[in-house]
Amino acid sequence: MILKRNCKEVAALLLAREDRKLSLEERLTLRLHLAACDACPLFAKQVLTLRSAFTQWRNQAASPEASRAEPPDAPS
Repeated sequence: MILKRNCKEVAALLLAREDRKLSLEERLTLRLHLAACDACPLFAKQVLTLRSAFTQWRNQAASPEASRAEPPDAPS
């Protein structure tokens, strides 16, 4: 069945979702697999957490205050 994918293929789709819009078939595949699998929803959550962290980092690095801030002292 074309909608049935293994965890490795679903992980690839989760990562591809960050770069492009998935087709209807790919979105259905993800939904079906994520509903039935225990591990893949955790990976999906990790991907979303990384996206959020990188977005915050980019926004902070682009702000004018960030370039003027002094780096914290290094531990001795």
